[in-house]
Amino acid sequence: MGIQRMDNVAVVVEDLDGAVDFFTELGMELEGRTSIEGLFADQTLGMDGIRSEIAMMRTPDGHGRVELTTYHSPALVMPDPWAPAPNTVGLHRIMFAVDDLDDTIARLRAHGAHVLGEVANYGNVYRLCYLRGPEGIIVALASQVGH
Repeated sequence: MGIQRMDNVAVVVEDLDGAVDFFTELGMELEGRTSIEGLFADQTLGMDGIRSEIAMMRTPDGHGRVELTTYHSPALVMPDPWAPAPNTVGLHRIMFAVDDLDDTIARLRAHGAHVLGEVANYGNVYRLCYLRGPEGIIVALASQVGH
């Protein structure tokens, strides 16, 4: 027996409200928001005194989720450098299919996002780009050419 599905990708952020606003503007829906603390949290993460808040964001099709998490205790640890390059080892981006790439980029710029390079054409099938959003999160966007 193997895995049944991928439930979510978790992203730790400092400004939970700003991250929720960003992913809402992208087109995700806030599924719920709650505080997490207690023995189960400490046991699961292998740390003592966990007090965190999460916001679960859902894609419109209901299949993809991003869990945005901020920690009140223990204190957040900031990466060094603050915004690692796209070729840094580890999880480095979340990719979304969008219907209008240019409109999506314009809307996300209002939330502080900026394109890392430029919008590129992949084999005349997709237009895509990487952009950096809040908290240094890299989001890849792709839209089909001609749709």
